[in-house]
Amino acid sequence: MSVHAVHYAWRQYVALEAASNVKHEYLDGQIDAMAGGTPERAALQLAVPNLLFPQLRAGRCRAYGSDLRVRVLATGLATYPDLTIVCGPREIDPEDENSVTNPTLLVEVLSESTAAYDRGEKFAHYKRIPSLRQYVLVSPDEHRVEVWTRGAARDANDASETWTCAVAGDGDVADLESIGARLDVRELYAAVTEGPA
Repeated sequence: MSVHAVHYAWRQYVALEAASNVKHEYLDGQIDAMAGGTPERAALQLAVPNLLFPQLRAGRCRAYGSDLRVRVLATGLATYPDLTIVCGPREIDPEDENSVTNPTLLVEVLSESTAAYDRGEKFAHYKRIPSLRQYVLVSPDEHRVEVWTRGAARDANDASETWTCAVAGDGDVADLESIGARLDVRELYAAVTEGPA
């Protein structure tokens, strides 16, 4: 559900979120409720951090679930990725102590209603986060993990950056080099397909 009748200031949005039991995205004064998902999507949202937590335990990176708000300072987008990993100290939004601005890696579990947005407009916003090194998209419909990795500018005078995509399928291991971790695709999807009947 979208609330587009009025233009909301950032502080109004933050106050609304503090009082709401539903999460909302914020961009350009507009507030949009974030939809729920399928049981498969919910299982994947839990399985990804469960596989990564043990690998991060001894390092400098920390994982946060979908309750952590990320704000893209360059564009104003505030949203709740399915998984946010920050390496080193958290940088907090100067206007909101509950929003971080320096993720190293973000994970979104796709859904039919959000896939185009997650791959397109939302990714365009995420690319504007200077600290972001990798963006991971997990499909709930097939054994497929896309890992987008930021490359360096071609030379010192070139401000553009390239993003390359590596696709990991069943039997593959996705390399999350930005956080020193790996994601075994078969193990990830076993969390969705196995269990009591």
